[in-house]
Amino acid sequence: MSGRAARWVTWLRDRDPDLAATRRAARTALVMPALFALCTEVLRSPTMAGYAAFGSFSMLLLVDYSGPMVERLRAQAALAVAWLVLICAGTLAAGQLWLAVLGTVVVGFAILFAGVVSSVLAGSATALLLAFVLPVSAPVPLSQLPERLAGAGLAAAVALPAVALLWPRPVADPLSAPAAAVCRAAAGYLRARASLPGPDGPVSDADLCRAAAERTAGSRADLRGVFDATPYRPTGLSASSRALVRLVDELTWLCAVLVDRSDYTDEPPGCDPAAHTVRRAAARVLEAACDLLTDLNGDTGPLRADVEGLRAALAGMEHSSTVQVPAEHPGGTSTAEVYGFIATLDVSFRAQEIGFAVLQIAANVDTAATAWQRSWPERLLGHEPGALAAPLAAARERAVAHLRPDSVWLHNSLRGAVGLGIAVYLAGVTGVGHSFWVLLGTLSVLRSNALSTGQNAVRAVLGTVAGSVVGAALLHLIGHHGTALWFVLPVAILVAGIAPAAVSFAAGQAAFTVTLVVLFNIGQDPNWHIALLRVQDIALGCAVSILVAVFFWPRGARAAVHKALADAYHDSAGYLGGAVDYALGHHRPVDPDPQGREAAASARRLDDAFRSYLAERGAKPLSLACTTTLVTGVVGLRLAGDAVVSLWQGEDRARVQAVRADAHAAVLGTAAQVTGWYHEFAASLGGRSAVPDVVPLWPEGATRLVESVRTELSDAQGRATPVAVRVIWTDDHVDAARRLQPGLADAARAQAHAHAHAHHNWPRKGRTN
Repeated sequence: MSGRAARWVTWLRDRDPDLAATRRAARTALVMPALFALCTEVLRSPTMAGYAAFGSFSMLLLVDYSGPMVERLRAQAALAVAWLVLICAGTLAAGQLWLAVLGTVVVGFAILFAGVVSSVLAGSATALLLAFVLPVSAPVPLSQLPERLAGAGLAAAVALPAVALLWPRPVADPLSAPAAAVCRAAAGYLRARASLPGPDGPVSDADLCRAAAERTAGSRADLRGVFDATPYRPTGLSASSRALVRLVDELTWLCAVLVDRSDYTDEPPGCDPAAHTVRRAAARVLEAACDLLTDLNGDTGPLRADVEGLRAALAGMEHSSTVQVPAEHPGGTSTAEVYGFIATLDVSFRAQEIGFAVLQIAANVDTAATAWQRSWPERLLGHEPGALAAPLAAARERAVAHLRPDSVWLHNSLRGAVGLGIAVYLAGVTGVGHSFWVLLGTLSVLRSNALSTGQNAVRAVLGTVAGSVVGAALLHLIGHHGTALWFVLPVAILVAGIAPAAVSFAAGQAAFTVTLVVLFNIGQDPNWHIALLRVQDIALGCAVSILVAVFFWPRGARAAVHKALADAYHDSAGYLGGAVDYALGHHRPVDPDPQGREAAASARRLDDAFRSYLAERGAKPLSLACTTTLVTGVVGLRLAGDAVVSLWQGEDRARVQAVRADAHAAVLGTAAQVTGWYHEFAASLGGRSAVPDVVPLWPEGATRLVESVRTELSDAQGRATPVAVRVIWTDDHVDAARRLQPGLADAARAQAHAHAHAHHNWPRKGRTN
C-alpha cells in the first residue's frame, strides 16, 4: 500500500510541479464546504451560501499569488475588495438586459485587458470575471445585495488566514533560481576564458571552456523555458518582480555575447591582460549576483563592492586600449591590414561588451534585492527603489504599448468581452436555467483562434457530459439520503482542483460538473435533472465562443507572431540606428529614448504573441527552434542600441571630437547598411518580400574608419585616443548586430519553407480525411 501511495505521489508530482494545483485544491476542499455549511445550516441564508462558496472557490482555487507573504495577503485583500465592488456593479446592472450586456462587455474588457499590466492581474482575471458574472446573470431585488456582500465578505475573511496558514506556498520568485544558475554558469565561463584554475583540478583550457560554454547554454535554455512557460509575462507591478523579469533579456544577451567572435581575421587577436582583468571582475559580480538571487534577503554590500571593482577595471581597460594600436603599426590600406588594425581592439571590445551587460544585470539584481528587503510600511506605502519608474507609470507604459490593432492581448480582451456580452444576451432572451453557466462556458473555451476554440468547446462539452453522467449516477445511488452529499463535496472539490493540471481540460470540466451537481443538491431532494441542464448551458456557451472566435480572429497566434516579429525588428533597427546617430550623427545629438521605449514596447507585444502561440493547443506549424531564434534576435538588436547609448552617455565633448573626424561617416555608413538590412528583414517577416541576403564585411568603410583614426583621432605619438577607441567600439557594436544576420536569415527561410510546405499539403490532407 505504501508503494502504491508513493507511485501515486510520484505521478502527481510529475504532472503538478511543486504540487501547486494540489495545494490550492486541498485548501479549497477544506474551506469551501465549511463556509457553505455555515451559511446553509447555521445562518439559513441560501444567498450567502452561494456567494460564500463561489467566493472561496475564486479566492483560493483560481488564484495563487507569489512573493513575500505580505505581498500575497495584500493581493488577496485587493481581490476581496474588487469582488465586493463587482458584486455591487453586477447586481445593479442585472435589472435591465441592455445594461447587463453593456456592463458585461465593458467590465469584461477592462478586467481582461488589465492583465497586460502585471501577471498578478492576469492571473486574477477569471476570479474577477466570476465576481461580476455571478450577480449579473441572476437578477434579484436590491434587498438581496447585503446578503450577497456578506457571503463574499465571509469568504474573503476566511481566505486571508487560509492562504497564510493552510499549506502556504513557498516564498520564492519563479525566475530567481534559473537566473542564479545562468549567473553562476556565466561566471564559470568567464573564469575559464581568463585562464583561472577550475575547482575540479587541472583541465586543459579548451576542455574547460567547452564544458563551461555547455553549462552556460543549458542554464540559459532553462531560464527561457521557465520564462516562456506561462501565457503571460511572469511579472507584477512590484519593484522586485519588474527588476527580475528584465534579467531574462539581459542574461540571454550576455550568453550570446560570451560565445560571439568577430570575423575580421581567421586567427583570434592576441591576449589583452586588461581585458582578462575585466572578465575576472565581471565573474566576481556575477557570483555576487548569484548569491543575492539565491537569497534576496542577503547583504547587497558585496555586490555593490564588486560592481565598483568592475567599473574600475573597465576604466583601466579603456585607458590601456589606447596603446593597443602602437605608433609603429604599419599604415597599409589592404583589407588584411585594415582589419588587423581593428582586431587589435577586438578582445578589449568583447570585454567592454561583457562588462556593460554584467553591470546591467547587477543593477537589476541589486534593485530586486533592495525592493525585496523593504520594510512592511514601505511595501504598504508602495515605496520604490530609485532605479525604477513608479508602478502607475510602468502600468501606463505597458497598457499603451498594447492599444494597437495588432496586439494579441487587445484581440483576446475584445473577444472575451464580446463573447461574454453575447452570452448574457442569449441567456436573457432564451430564459435558460442557471444562465451563469452559459457565461462560464463562454469564458472557459475562448482561445486565440477558431480552431483551438472549437477543440476546447468539444472537450468542454464531452467533459460536461461525462461529469453529468457521473453526477446523475451519484445522485441516483444516494437517493433520498442527501446528507451523504456533504461527505462527497470535499472530495469533488479536491478532484476538480487537481484534474485540470494533472489530467486534462476535459477531466477538469467533468470534475467541476460533479462538484456543481453536488453543491446544488445539498439540502434538498437530489435531482439528477440539474446535470442535463448543465450540459445544455455549457453547449450554448461553447457555441458563443466559437462564433466570436471565428469573427474576431480566425488566423490565430501564428500570424500575430509574424506581424509582431516584423514590428519588433523594424523598431529595434530604428533604435540601433538612432543610438549610432546619437553617438556620432550630429553636433547636437538627438535623444534616443523615445525610440528605445518604442522598441521595448514592440518587444513586449512580440513576447505576448509568442506566449499565445505556445499556449495554443494542437500542432505547431512554426518550428519552435527557429521562432525562438528570431525572438531572441530582437533582444540582441535592441540591447546593442542600449550599449551604444551607454558608451557615449555624458561624453558630449568626445562626441563633438568624433563628429569632426571622418570616422563618424564611416560608422554611420556601416550602421545604415546593417539597419537597412533589418528593415528589409522585417518586411520579409511580414510577407511583403523575400528574406534579404546578409550584409558582408564592408572593407571600404573599415578603411575609411582606420584612416581617420590614424590621422585625425591619434595623439602626437601616433597612438589612438580614447575617442578613437569609442568610435571603433561603436563600429564593433554595429558589426555584432551584422553577425546576427546569417542565423536569423536561415531561421526565417526555414520558417517560410515549412509554411509553404504545410500550405501546399493541406488540401491533399483535407481530401484524404
